[in-house]
Amino acid sequence: MRKSHPVRRVVLATAATVSGIVLLLSLKPASDPGSAAAAGGAVPPAAARSPQGGAQAIADGTATGDAARTRYGAVQVRLTVSGGKITKAEAVRAPKGGRSDRITSDAVPRLNRAAVSAQGAEIDAVSGATYTSAGYRQSLQSALDKARAAGSSGSPGSSGSPGPSQPAGPGQGSGDGAGEARARTVTGDVAQTQYGPVQVRVTVSGGRITGAEAVRAPGGGRSDRITSDAVPKPNRAAVAAGSAEIDAVSGATYTSAGYRQSLQSALDRAGG
Repeated sequence: MRKSHPVRRVVLATAATVSGIVLLLSLKPASDPGSAAAAGGAVPPAAARSPQGGAQAIADGTATGDAARTRYGAVQVRLTVSGGKITKAEAVRAPKGGRSDRITSDAVPRLNRAAVSAQGAEIDAVSGATYTSAGYRQSLQSALDKARAAGSSGSPGSSGSPGPSQPAGPGQGSGDGAGEARARTVTGDVAQTQYGPVQVRVTVSGGRITGAEAVRAPGGGRSDRITSDAVPKPNRAAVAAGSAEIDAVSGATYTSAGYRQSLQSALDRAGG
């Protein structure tokens, strides 16, 4: 019996060692990053990222994206931003004529709501309106880029001074960004014409029109050719004249009249 004692000690020692190893292994997962976060540790960088990737601030106001050409017509989106958030999205241009009218009337409101909900251009395509959805997203992203660029250029002048962007205080500018703060983009009311609506947007800086464009114009059939030929002319004329006193374009009398009407509306909103 005595001879078996050393064997018994070896068995007991081995069992104790195995138990210790098992105990250590069972404690190891506590050092895993997921456990640490659950216990109040540091949050992983991906989780700490803010919505929209913590990108630049979006300037309040309206921003109209570039027109996106699609197989069935152009799509152009305008955003309204308030408090750094998208509060409204609308397609100021969309495919029309024939079946496109029905598809557009069904798809565009959904895309508008999706843009406001997503607060970005990462929105799903509407079933049955693939081309329109793709064009919508493209123009929406362009509008967001413009709004962010405006927010970036306007931020230095807007911090620490009460309302430098107000046009009534031209003497308040203090150097950097003062001129940019006074530049404004204003969209006029929609003017209804015999061949379709016309809507004009102007950019005003230093009391002068620096840019003009028709964000809506008659389309479909012959109107496409007339619009593409006529609209660039009043755009240039508005900048040159600095007012709505511009000549009608030959062969586009109704479009020209609607253009002047919406242009005057935009200038009235910009303060003359």
